[in-house]
Amino acid sequence: MQDFHNLQIWSKSHELTLHVYDITKQMFPKNEMFALTSQIRRASSSVACNIAEGCGRRTNADFSRFLQIAIGSCSEVEYQILLAKDLGYIDEDSFDSLTNEVVLLRKMIINFQKTLRK
Repeated sequence: MQDFHNLQIWSKSHELTLHVYDITKQMFPKNEMFALTSQIRRASSSVACNIAEGCGRRTNADFSRFLQIAIGSCSEVEYQILLAKDLGYIDEDSFDSLTNEVVLLRKMIINFQKTLRK
């Protein structure tokens, strides 16, 4: 068991969630509150939640399984960011910033997951 607060992947995932909340609050239309806004917020917070939950598990195999779910949530967020751009909810700079953030985070989680198998 680990303290998730000490993991850089958790810290970065928390930052991503805060960034998503900020952008959806500022840029998304109000009529999307219970649709795409809700979905992208849940998916981004799912990354941090799964890392935190995995830290509470007893074995590296269990932790790795939760990291795999977090990786899947990163892919979900990446698509939702693309959809938001294509719908005109976010500008190109926000799209690039969020996409880079989520792609980097996914790579970090994958690399961290590899260390659990050693």
